[in-house]
Amino acid sequence: MLSEAQRAQATPQQAGGRFPDFTTQPASLFQPLQLRSVTARNRVMVSPMCQYSCEDRSGRVTDWHLVHLGSFATGGAGIVCVEATAVEARGRISPFDVGLWDDSQIEPLARVARFLREQGAVPAIQLAHAGRKASVDKPWNGGKPLEVAQGGWRVVGPSAIPFAEGYQAPEPLTAAGVAEVVAAFARAAGRALAAGFELIEFHAAHGYLLHQFLSPASNQRDDEYGGSLENRMRLALEVARAVRAVWPERLPLFTRVSGTDWLEDDTSRPSWTLSQTVELAQRLKDEGVDVIDCSSGGNEAHARIPLGPGYQVPLAAVVRREADIPTVAVGMITDARQADQIIRSGQADLVALARAELRNPHWALEAAHTLGQPVPFPPQYLRAAR
Repeated sequence: MLSEAQRAQATPQQAGGRFPDFTTQPASLFQPLQLRSVTARNRVMVSPMCQYSCEDRSGRVTDWHLVHLGSFATGGAGIVCVEATAVEARGRISPFDVGLWDDSQIEPLARVARFLREQGAVPAIQLAHAGRKASVDKPWNGGKPLEVAQGGWRVVGPSAIPFAEGYQAPEPLTAAGVAEVVAAFARAAGRALAAGFELIEFHAAHGYLLHQFLSPASNQRDDEYGGSLENRMRLALEVARAVRAVWPERLPLFTRVSGTDWLEDDTSRPSWTLSQTVELAQRLKDEGVDVIDCSSGGNEAHARIPLGPGYQVPLAAVVRREADIPTVAVGMITDARQADQIIRSGQADLVALARAELRNPHWALEAAHTLGQPVPFPPQYLRAAR
């Protein structure tokens, strides 16, 4: 950290609106990252975090989303990602989620994308379909499944297996229904482009629809979308292909995956595993996916997850090494030195933060201070840079 003497001597004119560079070894966390034609100013990504705050069940973002997401951009993050954004109305987690299934949803999101870009962050958006985990209430209202009479809807999935007790048994998607989901992802990608986003991440993790197809714990189909690993990967690969067909070659494409269902210890149940994730990552790379965002779990309500600082980082490291593709590490990454070490040691190419950013939207600026890095400050905040 800067000494008091160094702070006193560092005028905005001397520093150019930056911290003085007094380190001899730049922090890896604050090295730019080139992603096709897009450059992230550092390796800090703000994870997509559902806000359950769209009004009138419209799927349109509000001032809440602008301020929520904008604060991370003014706070120095390199990439700021909009929450899981439903590609069709029945793909929302709750009735209050963001969507991109209708053109009326474009301009409110464009306002967000413009602000993020103006503040120096890469504007990103996560496209998603909740599948059998859809039609639930806001978490602060209990998060329970909603019946149709309560404003809920019939949910779909690969097989008629509910997520947990009290959840609906989903209606298995027909082949035509699967094709419509793929088309919905592609249409949403086109709308994301129209809104001015520069990075798309599509969601194949956390027990949502694409993950449901990947995992034999939730997929018991006997057609071309079930059974073998090749068949279970088919939907995710078709989505990647369809999105890349409308998403320009100059712009990066991410996929969020669950590296494991955390059921390996239960040999009586088939599950999604890290070795399968590596194979999926290799195949996604062939379809034009640039980065794998490595989370875990979410498809099994009673999985035993070994929570702890950086507990999912080894998943990102394995995928990066064995699939030869850049990765994002996520999960209880809270400390600047911890985050820098993840990048410096080659375990991942980006770190994604969620709770830490909620606690401190200026986490990246504070991390730069901790690591003694010269990073741009918003001019309105220069008094804090000294």
